Amino acid sequence: MSHPVVAPLGAAIALALAFPAFAQQASGNATELDTVIVTGTRASDRTALESTAPIDVLTAEDIRKAGALNGELGSALQALLPSFNFPRQSNSGGADHVRAAQLRGLSPDQVLVLVNGKRRHVSALVNTDSKIGKGTTPVDFNAIPLNAIKRIEVLRDGAGAQYGSDAVAGVINVILEDAPEGGALEASYGLHHTDVEPIDRTVTDGQTGYFGAKVGTGLGDGGFLRLGLEYKHRNGTNRAGFDQIPFWEEQTADNLALAGKRNYWLGDGESKDINGWFNAEVPVGEAGAFYAFGTWHQSDTRGANYFRYPDGAANWKEIYPNGYRPVSLGENFDASLVAGLRGQWGAWDYDASLNHGRNDFTYRLENSLNASLGPTSPTRFKTGDYSFAQTLFNFDLSRAFGAHVFAGGVEFRREDYETGAGDPASYAAGPYTDRPTGSQAGGGLTPQDVADLSRDVSSVYASVSSQFGDKLSTDIAARYEHYEGFGGQFTGKLAARYEFAPAFALRGAVSNNFRAPSLSQIGYEATSTGYDASGQLLQGRLLSVENPIARALGATELQPEKSVNLSLGFTSRIGEHFDLSLDFFQINIDDRVALSEDITGQPLTDFVEQNFGVRGVQSASFFVNAADTRTRGAELVANWRQALGGGELLLTGTWSYAKTELEHIVATPSQSLALDPDYVLFGVEESNTLTDAAPRTRAQFAANWNNDKWALQARVQRHGSATRVFDFGGGFVPTQTYSAKYQLDAEVEYRITPKWSVALGGQNLTDEYADRSSEDIAYFGNLPYDVLSPVGSNGAYYYTRVRYAF
Repeated sequence: MSHPVVAPLGAAIALALAFPAFAQQASGNATELDTVIVTGTRASDRTALESTAPIDVLTAEDIRKAGALNGELGSALQALLPSFNFPRQSNSGGADHVRAAQLRGLSPDQVLVLVNGKRRHVSALVNTDSKIGKGTTPVDFNAIPLNAIKRIEVLRDGAGAQYGSDAVAGVINVILEDAPEGGALEASYGLHHTDVEPIDRTVTDGQTGYFGAKVGTGLGDGGFLRLGLEYKHRNGTNRAGFDQIPFWEEQTADNLALAGKRNYWLGDGESKDINGWFNAEVPVGEAGAFYAFGTWHQSDTRGANYFRYPDGAANWKEIYPNGYRPVSLGENFDASLVAGLRGQWGAWDYDASLNHGRNDFTYRLENSLNASLGPTSPTRFKTGDYSFAQTLFNFDLSRAFGAHVFAGGVEFRREDYETGAGDPASYAAGPYTDRPTGSQAGGGLTPQDVADLSRDVSSVYASVSSQFGDKLSTDIAARYEHYEGFGGQFTGKLAARYEFAPAFALRGAVSNNFRAPSLSQIGYEATSTGYDASGQLLQGRLLSVENPIARALGATELQPEKSVNLSLGFTSRIGEHFDLSLDFFQINIDDRVALSEDITGQPLTDFVEQNFGVRGVQSASFFVNAADTRTRGAELVANWRQALGGGELLLTGTWSYAKTELEHIVATPSQSLALDPDYVLFGVEESNTLTDAAPRTRAQFAANWNNDKWALQARVQRHGSATRVFDFGGGFVPTQTYSAKYQLDAEVEYRITPKWSVALGGQNLTDEYADRSSEDIAYFGNLPYDVLSPVGSNGAYYYTRVRYAF
């Protein structure tokens, strides 16, 4: 179903609909082609189209408008970038609180994020219950303030030799504002107003308020201080269906009385966020400058979990006579600080910096209980503390030798990862031995689960960026990187661009990359009490590969991932009106790290109790070097600029395709097969996670028109199909492919005065939803929509915004 669009949006929407030929390519980012890039090369005069590898340049205005939904940087990047995926999660454990992003269909930990060219730290919380990003600790994009950004440069190519490990899919470099004067105040309010088909109701929810402020001032002779704040508050959204009561639950009168009610939650949880940032530089001497920048983020979020029925082993009716649905609470603190000195030392440019970033996450539950403690169980628990810290020292030198720019440097990095136990009641095994132990919806970390790991990483690199006449340019880089526990690895990259005719050029690159398993993948352990994929209540353990139980099941030491990237592209710029880039790529990755399938069943339970004295373990999993993969794809970006009607029109089309195939899968260890010959270490569910759970294609078409008073924009997005696979055992493997969906966004902004402007806009104006899940997957009507499709399950969103710039 759809809603009438508010009248002032009509002109903006017409921009998107008036150019159907371009819509075949689809939409997104207004690339600033004449901006000199600083990512992917040491040359000081290259623009995006002149780069030897594909680079997107997103302006502050692009990001500000695309992030209208909840003020999220991740959502803005999904709207603007051809191969960036940032799905919304629900009933997905930690992923309800820290969402993971993908570039080129690869894992979230295979993209490197920089801020002002300096490595950004990852989050501390391990996503173990999500589909996208399962088993990773991704960078929290939403901890980076929107109003801090001057522009973002996205290098879509392997860059381990240039920037260090993790840069397998590419590099996202967030460049902060540096204006020495002026500022802005901005406030927005929006909400979802949508027809929810599974319950046949029109719903208004997800009310979101945003306020941002920033200001700049000069420091000394040519220095600056720029700083800002943001506050965001978003109400939850719920798209759950009517409960049909799972057949394995007790078919009692009290349980059956809940049939036809909305007992579950499917959608966004409530969230409150405060962000702060600063960026500063002060001249030192005649040729130097001291600089510093940092970000600060604090959020409180709520997540969804499965309902527990009144008459069930997980409930005491003395506490919850009508059953209960546990709610997860996330307390997320994220901070980074970088300080350094840069300048000229004779003919050399130097940059020395210290960089510290950390993330602290506390996970709590409310409206829960520990059934084994009986009817006096607490209902609120802290289930664990998570912390990751990263400290770096960088020293870089560069110098131009005619048409060649040489650069070299060293980096020393310290990583620390730590987890803390939950409340004793969150993991206690109480006197009621016929009931599940631990807090429902996520048992607390036990003292035996906690991890305290650290490692040192050092690297040295050199690169040369060269220009040979007017037609040929090259980038060559080499790096030696040493990881404590994994030894050293050489990586290299060769990239070149040749302009074979005026306004036409070929470019290509070859590189190898290296990613060591994260500290969390090495040492994270957890004990859980929850529901498996088929909805059955289960007590399980996620084990580190060092755990004796895991070793007895066949776990081995994790090995680093090694990859080879190949790319070949074509660029064209015809006059001031039209430009285009088309790039093909192949990424081969050996020994990809992933979570194993859950090993379940009575043989496991008996084996663990008999050999290790641990009772009630019904499920076990651990990290493995799961598979070798090959990802092939292509990306197209096209822009058309034209003066029109007293203003400027910009049309942008993008299209991306990425297909990942499994080349080799790890064999199930003989130790696990000895327990049960039907066990599979890496099977259809986790294979689905790596291959086709994310859309292979995305396409966008955007139209933007501006003059002195009006700014109109519209964007059509096509989110490709995605596939979900469950393995419920006994040969029952329900599979569903969710078809491609289109999304229409539009905004009109009016400048009342040179300083004041107001805007009215909407996202997903046609109120599009992902396909309804089949009966086998919709969990008895409760979860009618999957989280895989980027179009989401929130429906249409309308907003208004006021801005004062000075």
